[in-house]
Amino acid sequence: MRIPVSWLAEYAALPADLTTEALDAALVECGLEVEEVDDLRGRVTGPLVVGRVASIELLTEFKKPIRHCQVEVGEAEPRSIICGAMNFAEGDLVVVALPGAELPGGFTIASRKTYGRLSDGMICSARELGVSDEHDGIIILPEGTVGEDARAVVGLDDVVFELAITPDMGYCFSVRGIAREVAHRLGVAFTDPVAKAAEPKATEHPPYPVRVETDGCTRFTLREVRDVDANAEAPEWMAKRLVQAGMRPLGLAVDVTNYLMLELGHPLHAFDRDALQDVLVVRRAQPGETLKTLDDVERKLDPEDMVICDASGPLSLAGVMGGLTSEVVPGTRNVLIEAAHWDPTSIARTSRRHRLTSEASKRYERGADAAISMLAAQRAADLLVEYGGGTLVEEVADIDHRTPITAIELPVDRPAKTVGVDYDRATVVAMLEASGCTVEGEGDVLTVTPASWRPDITDPADLVEEVVRLHGYAHVPSATPRAIAGTGLTSAQRRRRRVARALADNGFTETYTFPFVSRDRADELGLDEKDPQREAVAVLNPLDDAAPLLRATVLASLVNAVRINLARGAKDLAVFEEGLVFQPAEGWTELDTVVLPVSRRPEDEAIAAAIRRLPVQPRHVAAVLCGQAVPAGIDSPGRAVDWADAVEAAEIVAAAAGVDLETAQGEAAPWHPGRCAELRVDGIVVGHAGELHPEVCDRLGLPRRTAAMELDLTALPLPDLAPAPVISHFPATLIDVAVVVAEAVPAGQVEAALREGAGELLEGLRLFDVYRDAKLGEGRKSLAFKLELRAADRTLTNEEGVAVRDAAVAVAAERFGAGLRE
Repeated sequence: MRIPVSWLAEYAALPADLTTEALDAALVECGLEVEEVDDLRGRVTGPLVVGRVASIELLTEFKKPIRHCQVEVGEAEPRSIICGAMNFAEGDLVVVALPGAELPGGFTIASRKTYGRLSDGMICSARELGVSDEHDGIIILPEGTVGEDARAVVGLDDVVFELAITPDMGYCFSVRGIAREVAHRLGVAFTDPVAKAAEPKATEHPPYPVRVETDGCTRFTLREVRDVDANAEAPEWMAKRLVQAGMRPLGLAVDVTNYLMLELGHPLHAFDRDALQDVLVVRRAQPGETLKTLDDVERKLDPEDMVICDASGPLSLAGVMGGLTSEVVPGTRNVLIEAAHWDPTSIARTSRRHRLTSEASKRYERGADAAISMLAAQRAADLLVEYGGGTLVEEVADIDHRTPITAIELPVDRPAKTVGVDYDRATVVAMLEASGCTVEGEGDVLTVTPASWRPDITDPADLVEEVVRLHGYAHVPSATPRAIAGTGLTSAQRRRRRVARALADNGFTETYTFPFVSRDRADELGLDEKDPQREAVAVLNPLDDAAPLLRATVLASLVNAVRINLARGAKDLAVFEEGLVFQPAEGWTELDTVVLPVSRRPEDEAIAAAIRRLPVQPRHVAAVLCGQAVPAGIDSPGRAVDWADAVEAAEIVAAAAGVDLETAQGEAAPWHPGRCAELRVDGIVVGHAGELHPEVCDRLGLPRRTAAMELDLTALPLPDLAPAPVISHFPATLIDVAVVVAEAVPAGQVEAALREGAGELLEGLRLFDVYRDAKLGEGRKSLAFKLELRAADRTLTNEEGVAVRDAAVAVAAERFGAGLRE
């Protein structure tokens, strides 16, 4: 909302010594955000005066007509000025920039010889002065004194504030609303602009037949002006204010409706009465109806849209934009002014449905003042008569379906209790009355009726806000609230942080992706038709229609981040994400959709039904690796990522989570069946790791041999409180042991058996070699492990070390037939 200070001062008695900075501060204290202050007084510097064209000499020896003018500027002799514009004549008053003036854009005026004549100044157009985009010719002034400063007559003596209006202050989408707020803040008089017109009474017969058939229109008024020059130029003062407010003058009828919308905050519409057929009907649109709006777009109407129709069909998209068939055109002589009040929610939905935001819809969807509909229409008719020479028709239409405003009960001490400021009764009443409310009651509870222009005030909390805002936020003490003591992070939260930190410490980069995937993602991942992950939860109103499903696996969305990085030139990647996956609730296909009301608290049964419908949301962690695990260098050939790197990532997660991870050969999509490890904790499968299937890589646009891991964090048991480790000051004993087992026996299971058999003296165990040879026997392999042994109270002897080794091998022999390699 752009508002010139001169327009504001017409209704708020601003002090003569009020500075721009002080007015800026007052607007902010009202709760209005000042986005920009445009000081028009600084657009043109230097001498800018009113001049009178004394004589014109047409120079015809050039390619285009040029005029050599003698212009009186209040000096002893006229100024010689060259001008190419042809829209002025001798005796016209014009705006002259004299040498030394600087116009917008840094254009400096100087005396110079051109077209063989001296040009000692410049006759200016509105565009050259920056007061509008009009550039068809220079400005012709209706009146003025030759030689006086021209800034006032062209509107360059004003300051324009651009304000950001919040939805709860929709009444400030008008000069009326802002002037009222500023007048209260500065303690000056306020004059309501609606007082300029007297409200007429509805007559027995309307100026045009009309019928309202929808409850979305609470008031509909009509006034008619006949034999009016609807396309005459608006008066200079009106056109200037429209330009300053950011609107382009289009003709008297349209300019009047726009001007009053800005001044009163109530949109109006002007119909060409002679273009109407039969009865006007206000109703909802019918299926299949269309309307070509004033922006020349053919719109397919929705049955929820409200329209104004006649016998030919829809004429206007009510509250949003008029139609082309009934607009005011150059030949319009009879104008029908409509002022209505529409349901804000319906207007908002229509505006968004058609992606059509207008100045009218902005005001209607925030709640226009239904009480001034007739006054706004009357003022429009009066201005048309005054400046267009028309005749006002005596008949008046006013279909009024308004309901009384509901009063609100407010305890006198509630503002003080809510904010912590000691507001006495007189202050509370005064602030509420300043907000336009009617206050009644003598006891501890006030009965407050909001003003018709404050539809945002609906409950006691709104009244408390008005008391605080109007009294001044500066009176509210600034104090940092004391934080309530908590219990810190939960065990699950601490584990999540440890897991993320551990992966990051090992070179992985954490990323976050949207949990929405396409319907094709299950096929791209190669999931079996009976795979439970195919039963994805769909979103009714997805952000992206191409991705309407919630992910059932973190890998399904994490691969999107990998593809983006690959497309941008990154080749060596190690990324991970920890987040929720979504699994349908048990029996979800049998549950009906649960719709919870918003006007009241839902029933307990409805809340329980909605909770039952919520999907199960376990937390998973996934990682993807591709490219080089170790980059090639002058001292190293490098190493490509393989399945073992994905398994190592899972082991990092398990170690950070405080659980023992078992790995075994596995098979699950989207992994390669021969290079997939099944991850188990206490015998329960919690995830998989390995190399992705080549076909999956091709479908997803990933490089071959890409490795990935996904693990269900929620399925991991939370560890008990770990005892503090015993730090031994004695040296470790290192023993190597090589055992021969069948080829099918997983190394991880052999390692687990050795750990169990070694007992408490085992501090570390690591597989460092796998050997195969015909001497070992067909289908046999040798696994070499390094055992690190340490005692807390002594140095172990060789005999003790051998005993531990033998005990470990004994357990492996019992379970897998392992024997010491010769």
